[in-house]
Amino acid sequence: MINTNQIARIALIALLIIGCVFVLHAFMAAVLFAAVLCMFSWPLYHRIWLQLGKRDALAAVIMTLFLLLALILPMAYLAVHLTDSATLLLNEARLLLQSLPSHAPPWVASIPVIGTQLADAWQSALVSNEALMRMTHQYAVPLRSYLLRAVQLVMSGFMQLLLAVFISFFFYRDGARMAHAVKVMVRRLGGALGEEMLQLSCMTAKGVMLGIFGTALAQSTVALFGFWSAGAPMPLLLAMATFFLSVVPVGPPLVWGGAALWLFSHGEPGWAIFLGFYGLLVISSVDNVIKPILISHSSHLPMLLVVLGVLGGALAFGFIGIFLGPTLLAVGLTLLSHWVALQNKHADNVDIASS
Repeated sequence: MINTNQIARIALIALLIIGCVFVLHAFMAAVLFAAVLCMFSWPLYHRIWLQLGKRDALAAVIMTLFLLLALILPMAYLAVHLTDSATLLLNEARLLLQSLPSHAPPWVASIPVIGTQLADAWQSALVSNEALMRMTHQYAVPLRSYLLRAVQLVMSGFMQLLLAVFISFFFYRDGARMAHAVKVMVRRLGGALGEEMLQLSCMTAKGVMLGIFGTALAQSTVALFGFWSAGAPMPLLLAMATFFLSVVPVGPPLVWGGAALWLFSHGEPGWAIFLGFYGLLVISSVDNVIKPILISHSSHLPMLLVVLGVLGGALAFGFIGIFLGPTLLAVGLTLLSHWVALQNKHADNVDIASS
Protein backbone atom coordinates (compact mmCIF):
# COMPACT_ATOMS: atom_id res chain seq x y z
CA MET A 1 0.00 0.00 0.00
CA ILE A 2 1.05 3.60 -0.61
CA ASN A 3 2.11 5.30 2.62
CA THR A 4 1.90 8.97 3.53
CA ASN A 5 5.49 9.73 2.47
CA GLN A 6 4.90 8.35 -1.02
CA ILE A 7 1.72 10.43 -1.42
CA ALA A 8 3.61 13.54 -0.31
CA ARG A 9 6.42 12.89 -2.80
CA ILE A 10 3.92 12.34 -5.65
CA ALA A 11 2.07 15.54 -4.73
CA LEU A 12 5.34 17.46 -4.54
CA ILE A 13 6.43 16.21 -7.97
CA ALA A 14 3.01 17.06 -9.44
CA LEU A 15 3.16 20.58 -8.02
CA LEU A 16 6.69 21.00 -9.37
CA ILE A 17 5.60 19.93 -12.87
CA ILE A 18 2.61 22.29 -12.77
CA GLY A 19 4.85 25.15 -11.64
CA CYS A 20 7.35 24.49 -14.44
CA VAL A 21 4.50 24.48 -16.99
CA PHE A 22 3.23 27.83 -15.70
CA VAL A 23 6.71 29.34 -15.84
CA LEU A 24 7.44 28.10 -19.38
CA HIS A 25 3.94 28.54 -20.80
CA ALA A 26 4.67 31.96 -22.31
CA PHE A 27 7.80 30.61 -24.02
CA MET A 28 6.46 27.22 -25.07
CA ALA A 29 5.83 28.26 -28.69
CA ALA A 30 9.35 29.62 -29.10
CA VAL A 31 10.85 26.51 -27.46
CA LEU A 32 8.88 24.14 -29.71
CA PHE A 33 9.70 26.13 -32.83
CA ALA A 34 13.38 26.29 -31.90
CA ALA A 35 13.40 22.52 -31.35
CA VAL A 36 11.81 21.89 -34.77
CA LEU A 37 14.20 24.35 -36.44
CA CYS A 38 17.25 22.71 -34.88
CA MET A 39 16.04 19.23 -35.74
CA PHE A 40 15.40 20.30 -39.33
CA SER A 41 18.77 22.06 -39.75
CA TRP A 42 20.84 19.61 -37.70
CA PRO A 43 22.65 18.07 -40.75
CA LEU A 44 23.97 21.52 -41.69
CA TYR A 45 25.04 22.17 -38.09
CA HIS A 46 26.76 18.79 -37.93
CA ARG A 47 28.73 19.57 -41.11
CA ILE A 48 29.82 22.94 -39.72
CA TRP A 49 30.67 21.26 -36.41
CA LEU A 50 33.00 18.81 -38.16
CA GLN A 51 34.64 21.58 -40.21
CA LEU A 52 35.37 23.57 -37.03
CA GLY A 53 37.04 20.66 -35.24
CA LYS A 54 33.96 19.59 -33.23
CA ARG A 55 33.74 22.86 -31.29
CA ASP A 56 30.15 23.02 -30.07
CA ALA A 57 29.92 26.68 -29.05
CA LEU A 58 31.51 28.08 -32.22
CA ALA A 59 29.36 25.94 -34.50
CA ALA A 60 26.26 26.98 -32.53
CA VAL A 61 27.18 30.67 -32.91
CA ILE A 62 27.57 30.30 -36.69
CA MET A 63 24.23 28.50 -37.03
CA THR A 64 22.54 31.14 -34.88
CA LEU A 65 23.93 33.90 -37.10
CA PHE A 66 22.68 31.99 -40.13
CA LEU A 67 19.17 31.84 -38.64
CA LEU A 68 19.35 35.57 -37.92
CA LEU A 69 20.13 36.28 -41.58
CA ALA A 70 17.59 33.80 -42.94
CA LEU A 71 14.64 34.54 -40.63
CA ILE A 72 15.06 37.68 -38.55
CA LEU A 73 16.17 40.12 -41.27
CA PRO A 74 13.28 39.32 -43.66
CA MET A 75 10.83 39.43 -40.75
CA ALA A 76 12.22 42.80 -39.64
CA TYR A 77 11.83 44.17 -43.17
CA LEU A 78 8.24 42.94 -43.29
CA ALA A 79 7.42 44.44 -39.89
CA VAL A 80 8.96 47.83 -40.72
CA HIS A 81 7.25 48.24 -44.10
CA LEU A 82 3.87 46.74 -43.23
CA THR A 83 2.59 49.89 -41.53
CA ASP A 84 3.48 52.08 -44.52
CA SER A 85 1.88 49.53 -46.84
CA ALA A 86 -1.32 49.55 -44.79
CA THR A 87 -1.56 53.33 -45.07
CA LEU A 88 -0.89 53.14 -48.81
CA LEU A 89 -3.62 50.51 -49.17
CA LEU A 90 -6.18 52.69 -47.40
CA ASN A 91 -5.31 55.69 -49.56
CA GLU A 92 -5.55 53.59 -52.72
CA ALA A 93 -8.96 52.28 -51.69
CA ARG A 94 -10.20 55.82 -51.00
CA LEU A 95 -8.95 57.08 -54.39
CA LEU A 96 -10.53 54.08 -56.13
CA LEU A 97 -13.91 54.84 -54.57
CA GLN A 98 -13.70 58.48 -55.58
CA SER A 99 -12.80 57.57 -59.18
CA LEU A 100 -15.77 55.25 -59.72
CA PRO A 101 -18.51 56.40 -62.15
CA SER A 102 -21.67 57.87 -60.65
CA HIS A 103 -23.87 55.17 -62.22
CA ALA A 104 -23.34 51.49 -61.60
CA PRO A 105 -22.46 49.26 -64.59
CA PRO A 106 -25.37 47.26 -66.04
CA TRP A 107 -24.03 43.97 -64.73
CA VAL A 108 -24.42 45.18 -61.13
CA ALA A 109 -28.18 45.63 -61.52
CA SER A 110 -28.44 42.19 -63.14
CA ILE A 111 -27.15 40.41 -60.02
CA PRO A 112 -29.98 38.21 -58.66
CA VAL A 113 -31.83 39.28 -55.51
CA ILE A 114 -29.52 42.15 -54.46
CA GLY A 115 -28.60 43.72 -57.82
CA THR A 116 -31.16 46.56 -57.71
CA GLN A 117 -30.26 47.48 -54.13
CA LEU A 118 -26.54 47.52 -54.96
CA ALA A 119 -27.10 49.75 -57.98
CA ASP A 120 -29.21 52.19 -55.94
CA ALA A 121 -26.65 52.23 -53.11
CA TRP A 122 -23.86 52.80 -55.67
CA GLN A 123 -25.63 55.79 -57.21
CA SER A 124 -26.72 57.36 -53.92
CA ALA A 125 -23.23 57.00 -52.42
CA LEU A 126 -21.31 58.41 -55.37
CA VAL A 127 -23.71 61.21 -56.28
CA SER A 128 -23.68 62.55 -52.72
CA ASN A 129 -20.16 63.34 -51.52
CA GLU A 130 -21.39 63.26 -47.92
CA ALA A 131 -22.77 59.75 -48.39
CA LEU A 132 -19.50 58.65 -50.01
CA MET A 133 -17.46 60.02 -47.13
CA ARG A 134 -19.78 58.35 -44.62
CA MET A 135 -19.47 55.00 -46.42
CA THR A 136 -15.70 55.38 -46.71
CA HIS A 137 -15.40 56.14 -43.01
CA GLN A 138 -17.71 53.24 -42.15
CA TYR A 139 -15.50 50.69 -43.86
CA ALA A 140 -12.17 52.40 -43.28
CA VAL A 141 -12.38 52.14 -39.49
CA PRO A 142 -12.75 48.33 -39.29
CA LEU A 143 -10.21 47.89 -42.11
CA ARG A 144 -7.71 50.08 -40.28
CA SER A 145 -8.34 48.09 -37.09
CA TYR A 146 -7.79 44.83 -38.96
CA LEU A 147 -4.56 46.08 -40.51
CA LEU A 148 -3.39 47.29 -37.10
CA ARG A 149 -3.97 43.81 -35.67
CA ALA A 150 -2.02 42.36 -38.60
CA VAL A 151 0.88 44.70 -37.82
CA GLN A 152 0.74 43.70 -34.14
CA LEU A 153 0.74 40.02 -35.14
CA VAL A 154 3.81 40.52 -37.31
CA MET A 155 5.63 42.44 -34.56
CA SER A 156 4.74 39.72 -32.05
CA GLY A 157 5.98 37.14 -34.53
CA PHE A 158 9.23 39.03 -34.91
CA MET A 159 9.83 38.89 -31.15
CA GLN A 160 8.89 35.19 -31.06
CA LEU A 161 11.31 34.43 -33.89
CA LEU A 162 14.04 36.38 -32.11
CA LEU A 163 13.44 34.37 -28.94
CA ALA A 164 13.36 31.10 -30.91
CA VAL A 165 16.70 31.91 -32.55
CA PHE A 166 18.18 32.71 -29.13
CA ILE A 167 16.95 29.37 -27.74
CA SER A 168 18.27 27.59 -30.83
CA PHE A 169 21.84 28.48 -29.83
CA PHE A 170 21.55 26.33 -26.69
CA PHE A 171 19.80 23.54 -28.56
CA TYR A 172 22.64 23.45 -31.10
CA ARG A 173 25.35 23.61 -28.46
CA ASP A 174 23.83 20.97 -26.17
CA GLY A 175 21.72 19.14 -28.75
CA ALA A 176 23.65 15.87 -28.70
CA ARG A 177 23.35 15.53 -24.92
CA MET A 178 19.68 16.53 -24.99
CA ALA A 179 18.91 14.01 -27.72
CA HIS A 180 20.64 11.24 -25.77
CA ALA A 181 18.69 12.12 -22.62
CA VAL A 182 15.38 12.12 -24.54
CA LYS A 183 16.18 8.73 -26.10
CA VAL A 184 17.00 7.24 -22.69
CA MET A 185 13.78 8.63 -21.19
CA VAL A 186 11.64 7.40 -24.09
CA ARG A 187 13.30 3.97 -23.98
CA ARG A 188 12.54 3.61 -20.27
CA LEU A 189 8.94 4.80 -20.66
CA GLY A 190 7.93 3.16 -23.94
CA GLY A 191 10.57 0.61 -24.79
CA ALA A 192 11.15 -0.26 -28.45
CA LEU A 193 7.76 1.16 -29.47
CA GLY A 194 8.59 4.48 -27.82
CA GLU A 195 11.88 4.70 -29.72
CA GLU A 196 10.11 3.88 -32.96
CA MET A 197 7.51 6.58 -32.33
CA LEU A 198 10.23 9.11 -31.48
CA GLN A 199 12.11 8.37 -34.70
CA LEU A 200 8.90 8.58 -36.71
CA SER A 201 8.04 11.93 -35.08
CA CYS A 202 11.45 13.37 -35.99
CA MET A 203 11.21 12.17 -39.60
CA THR A 204 7.69 13.59 -39.95
CA ALA A 205 8.63 16.97 -38.47
CA LYS A 206 11.66 17.21 -40.79
CA GLY A 207 9.57 16.29 -43.82
CA VAL A 208 6.82 18.79 -43.06
CA MET A 209 9.25 21.63 -42.29
CA LEU A 210 11.16 20.87 -45.50
CA GLY A 211 7.93 20.96 -47.45
CA ILE A 212 6.65 24.14 -45.80
CA PHE A 213 9.86 26.18 -46.02
CA GLY A 214 10.94 24.75 -49.37
CA THR A 215 7.59 25.50 -50.98
CA ALA A 216 7.42 28.94 -49.35
CA LEU A 217 10.92 29.81 -50.60
CA ALA A 218 10.18 28.59 -54.14
CA GLN A 219 6.85 30.42 -54.33
CA SER A 220 8.26 33.67 -52.97
CA THR A 221 11.22 33.51 -55.40
CA VAL A 222 9.09 33.07 -58.52
CA ALA A 223 6.60 35.60 -57.14
CA LEU A 224 9.35 38.18 -56.69
CA PHE A 225 10.31 37.81 -60.34
CA GLY A 226 6.68 38.20 -61.43
CA PHE A 227 6.02 41.24 -59.24
CA TRP A 228 9.24 42.92 -60.37
CA SER A 229 8.58 42.20 -64.06
CA ALA A 230 5.00 43.48 -63.93
CA GLY A 231 5.95 46.66 -62.06
CA ALA A 232 3.90 45.91 -58.94
CA PRO A 233 4.55 48.19 -55.93
CA MET A 234 7.03 46.95 -53.31
CA PRO A 235 7.80 43.60 -55.02
CA LEU A 236 10.07 42.45 -52.17
CA LEU A 237 7.35 43.06 -49.58
CA LEU A 238 4.79 41.20 -51.72
CA ALA A 239 7.22 38.31 -52.14
CA MET A 240 7.70 38.08 -48.36
CA ALA A 241 3.94 38.15 -47.86
CA THR A 242 3.75 35.26 -50.35
CA PHE A 243 6.38 33.40 -48.31
CA PHE A 244 4.45 33.62 -45.04
CA LEU A 245 1.02 33.01 -46.64
CA SER A 246 2.15 30.04 -48.73
CA VAL A 247 1.20 27.68 -45.90
CA VAL A 248 -2.48 28.41 -46.63
CA PRO A 249 -3.65 27.12 -50.05
CA VAL A 250 -5.49 30.39 -50.81
CA GLY A 251 -2.71 32.62 -49.45
CA PRO A 252 -0.56 33.33 -52.55
CA PRO A 253 -3.58 34.04 -54.83
CA LEU A 254 -4.61 36.79 -52.42
CA VAL A 255 -1.21 38.46 -52.89
CA TRP A 256 -0.73 38.15 -56.67
CA GLY A 257 -4.47 38.68 -57.25
CA GLY A 258 -4.40 41.92 -55.27
CA ALA A 259 -1.28 43.06 -57.13
CA ALA A 260 -2.99 42.32 -60.48
CA LEU A 261 -6.03 44.35 -59.44
CA TRP A 262 -3.74 47.23 -58.42
CA LEU A 263 -2.06 47.19 -61.83
CA PHE A 264 -5.44 47.10 -63.60
CA SER A 265 -6.78 50.03 -61.57
CA HIS A 266 -3.65 52.05 -62.43
CA GLY A 267 -4.04 51.74 -66.16
CA GLU A 268 -1.85 48.67 -66.75
CA PRO A 269 -4.33 46.04 -68.02
CA GLY A 270 -1.65 44.18 -70.01
CA TRP A 271 0.64 43.70 -67.03
CA ALA A 272 -2.38 42.89 -64.85
CA ILE A 273 -3.39 40.08 -67.23
CA PHE A 274 0.24 38.88 -67.35
CA LEU A 275 0.49 38.79 -63.56
CA GLY A 276 -2.85 36.98 -63.31
CA PHE A 277 -1.77 34.22 -65.69
CA TYR A 278 1.73 34.11 -64.18
CA GLY A 279 0.30 33.75 -60.68
CA LEU A 280 -2.13 31.03 -61.75
CA LEU A 281 0.26 29.01 -63.91
CA VAL A 282 3.59 29.57 -62.12
CA ILE A 283 3.26 30.87 -58.55
CA SER A 284 0.32 28.72 -57.47
CA SER A 285 1.56 25.70 -59.44
CA VAL A 286 4.73 25.55 -57.35
CA ASP A 287 2.67 24.25 -54.43
CA ASN A 288 1.44 21.31 -56.53
CA VAL A 289 4.90 20.46 -57.90
CA ILE A 290 7.45 21.22 -55.18
CA LYS A 291 5.57 20.23 -52.02
CA PRO A 292 4.82 16.59 -53.04
CA ILE A 293 8.53 16.18 -53.86
CA LEU A 294 9.72 17.60 -50.54
CA ILE A 295 7.15 16.06 -48.22
CA SER A 296 6.92 12.30 -47.99
CA HIS A 297 3.53 10.64 -48.39
CA SER A 298 3.38 9.63 -44.73
CA SER A 299 3.55 13.22 -43.52
CA HIS A 300 1.17 14.70 -46.08
CA LEU A 301 -1.67 16.59 -44.46
CA PRO A 302 -5.16 16.93 -45.93
CA MET A 303 -6.07 20.49 -46.88
CA LEU A 304 -8.59 20.77 -44.05
CA LEU A 305 -5.96 19.91 -41.43
CA VAL A 306 -3.51 22.35 -43.05
CA VAL A 307 -6.04 25.18 -42.70
CA LEU A 308 -6.95 24.12 -39.15
CA GLY A 309 -3.27 23.81 -38.29
CA VAL A 310 -2.53 27.32 -39.56
CA LEU A 311 -5.52 28.97 -37.88
CA GLY A 312 -5.28 26.97 -34.67
CA GLY A 313 -1.51 27.39 -34.53
CA ALA A 314 -1.83 31.15 -34.98
CA LEU A 315 -4.46 31.35 -32.22
CA ALA A 316 -2.48 29.14 -29.85
CA PHE A 317 1.10 30.22 -30.51
CA GLY A 318 0.90 33.52 -32.41
CA PHE A 319 2.71 34.19 -35.68
CA ILE A 320 5.10 31.22 -35.57
CA GLY A 321 2.07 28.98 -35.06
CA ILE A 322 1.47 29.42 -38.80
CA PHE A 323 4.38 27.01 -39.33
CA LEU A 324 4.25 25.16 -36.00
CA GLY A 325 0.55 24.23 -36.13
CA PRO A 326 0.65 22.12 -39.33
CA THR A 327 3.87 20.47 -38.17
CA LEU A 328 2.34 19.36 -34.85
CA LEU A 329 -0.80 18.11 -36.59
CA ALA A 330 1.29 16.17 -39.09
CA VAL A 331 3.27 14.50 -36.29
CA GLY A 332 0.08 13.65 -34.38
CA LEU A 333 -1.66 12.29 -37.48
CA THR A 334 1.36 10.18 -38.45
CA LEU A 335 1.73 8.71 -34.96
CA LEU A 336 -2.00 7.96 -34.76
CA SER A 337 -1.97 6.27 -38.19
CA HIS A 338 1.11 4.25 -37.24
CA TRP A 339 -0.45 3.17 -33.94
CA VAL A 340 -3.68 2.10 -35.67
CA ALA A 341 -1.65 0.12 -38.22
CA LEU A 342 0.23 -1.63 -35.42
CA GLN A 343 -3.01 -2.46 -33.62
CA ASN A 344 -4.56 -3.86 -36.80
CA LYS A 345 -1.45 -5.92 -37.46
CA HIS A 346 -1.53 -7.26 -33.89
CA ALA A 347 -5.22 -8.12 -34.23
CA ASP A 348 -4.58 -9.96 -37.51
CA ASN A 349 -1.78 -11.96 -35.88
CA VAL A 350 -4.06 -12.89 -33.00
CA ASP A 351 -6.79 -14.02 -35.42
CA ILE A 352 -4.30 -16.15 -37.38
CA ALA A 353 -2.94 -17.71 -34.20
CA SER A 354 -6.41 -18.50 -32.88
CA SER A 355 -7.50 -20.07 -36.14
